[in-house]
This record gives sequence, structure tokens and C-alpha cells, in this order.
Amino acid sequence: MITFFIPHLYVGGAERVTVSLIKGLVARGEPVDLVLINRGTGAFEKEIPKECRIIDLDARRALTALPSLVRYLKDERPEVLITAGTHVSIAALIARLLSRSKIPVIVTEHTIFSLAFPFAERRFTSKLLPFLMRRLYPTATYIVGVSQGVVEDLRKILGMGPEKFRVIYNAIVDEALLRKAEEPFAHPFFREGEPPVILAVGRLHVSKDYPTLLRAFALIRRKVHARLLILGDGEKRKELEELARTLSISEDLSMPGFVDNPYPYIAHAAVLVLSSRWEALSTVLVEALALGTPIVSTDCPTGPREILKQGEFGLLVPPQDPESLARAILSVLQDNNLRRILRDKGRRRAQDFSVDKAVEEYMRLIAQCKSAIAYGE
Repeated sequence: MITFFIPHLYVGGAERVTVSLIKGLVARGEPVDLVLINRGTGAFEKEIPKECRIIDLDARRALTALPSLVRYLKDERPEVLITAGTHVSIAALIARLLSRSKIPVIVTEHTIFSLAFPFAERRFTSKLLPFLMRRLYPTATYIVGVSQGVVEDLRKILGMGPEKFRVIYNAIVDEALLRKAEEPFAHPFFREGEPPVILAVGRLHVSKDYPTLLRAFALIRRKVHARLLILGDGEKRKELEELARTLSISEDLSMPGFVDNPYPYIAHAAVLVLSSRWEALSTVLVEALALGTPIVSTDCPTGPREILKQGEFGLLVPPQDPESLARAILSVLQDNNLRRILRDKGRRRAQDFSVDKAVEEYMRLIAQCKSAIAYGE
């Protein structure tokens, strides 16, 4: 039994990737459990294969889920436990200690912790995270980073050598993604004869730096008629709406919130823009590559440069620089040959992030865990 442990099935990159891995493993005949801190009404639950058992710990947070998780480990004794996210990884490693088991734990990290942590809530428990990581992460069987940048960041924080670390790119591209991109969708910006659409996808969070994108869009509108569409929701909505009014761009801006299927929007956009201050490994960049949509991204730590190969597969600009971002977007909108080159090269690059490839790499890592247990290591 392979067990995945994540907080929930609400919207999020780590959750989406976990679901893709589960589907890939189940398709290969592997028995899989999915353990959730709180099941709730997550958007991704409908994608979980019926062969995968879902266990709801019915807790409010990782700490209060510990007793139930310890019982699960004692009763079910999975062959390997795979986590996603710092809080759940710490909880899983504590639960293994309390259960007195030797179950291998593969910790996966999807963020640049040293950059994200200063923006975390200033709660007492959050301040403990670096201390707990340094004490507990070395006890993991393996630590997987979704990019080389994530691994390098973790090694600095933890003060560990490279032996336990692995880089496995997110499981993103498969036939289902391409099929979903062909589904019908409705938004007035995409009607025939309308101006080109600049698209951004991601939660309205400080890390995404949408204020820089809005300011860049205001500069773009002085040159060409275009529209800006942002798919996602979050705590920065009111702030962004106020900034849009200040910049006088509200009539050409749409922020409809989260959509179940963003792929048709990506496929039909003139350009996909990532304005982030930091990224671990941006899922939407890979999705845009797979769908042949030209990309403009900030060269933020650390994912975009790694995905786009130093700008070979998309344009990179400095973070928090509206002028540079606007110039790069305009160059894509106004250069048909550049769009064609980026489209053709991007689709080839996207295959490095296929679900099949990620599943194969995890299966090799799981096999190494089982082998270590078999030989009593």
C-alpha cells in the first residue's frame, strides 16, 4: 500500500500534482490510500480514482490530526508514506516516531521555504517550523524537491548533504490535460473579433505579485488594445480591484475567480504571464508549454528559469519590474514569428513534465524504500 498524506483536496498546485500521481499509480495497478487532514468538499475529489481509498482524519490542522494518523499507521502499516507540504510532513514524521514503526517516509516540498516563510502568518506554531524541520526532516527516508532550486534551498535550511535529496518534476502533462483544453468554455473576452487576451492563473496571493502585472498592463494599454484575465481567488482581491480602479484598467480586466478547467483559457490566450516574486515549480508555466501558449515570466527564484531553460522556451524579465514585463508582453503580442517559435519549442519542452515520467521516478524511489526495508536498513 502506498499512502499519500496531504491537508485537503481544495485548490492548490501540490494537491493537483498529488491527484495526478495517484491516478498514474492506480493505472499501474498499485494499491493507494489518500489520507486527508480534512476531507471537506475539495474541488479535486471527483478526480480521485474509485480504486483509491480516501481516509478523512477529520481534524482542523496537522497537529490535531496526529492521534488519528498514528492509529492509521499502526493499523494499516503502509509500505511507504508520501507527504506534500511542510506542516503535514512534520506531522507525518512525528506520527511515525509515535507509532514506533519503520515505515519509509518520502517528504515532498513544493515551495521555496526561505522566501515563503517571511510572509507566513506570525503565529507561534509557524515560528517553530524551521526548528522542527531541522530536527525532523533528516529522519525522512527521502526528501523530494519539485525543482533543483527547492532542493538547494532546503539543503541550506537543513544543513544536510545531498544523499537523501531527489529532484522530481511535478506530474503535470498528460492526455487528460490536452482533452480538457478542447472543452467548450465561455468568457466575453474570447469572443471572435475581441482584442488579444493576456492571461494569468494562480491564487491572489503576495507571492504572485499581481500589482506588478496590473501596472504592466496599464503600460501595455497605452500601446495596444488588449485584455487582462486573471483566474484565481485569494485574500488580495479587494486590494487588486482598488489598484485596477486607480490605474483606470477595470474595464479591460476580469478576475472571475477559480475555474474548474483553466486549460481552454490557457490554450486560447495570446500570452500566459507569470509575475511572481517566487515560485518552486510553476504548474501553469508547464501547462502553457504543453498547450503551445507563449510565456512571459519573471526570472524569480527559482522555478521559471529552470522550466524555461534560461529563457529558451519563454521570455524572462526581472521580478517587480512593470516596465520590463510590459515590454516583453508587447513583444509577444506584436511578433507573430516569436509566438510561433515559442509555441513549437514549448510543446517539446513540456514532455519533461509528463505524468508518466513523474510516476516512473516515484515508482523507482518507492522501490528503493521497499528494498531498504527488506534489507533492514
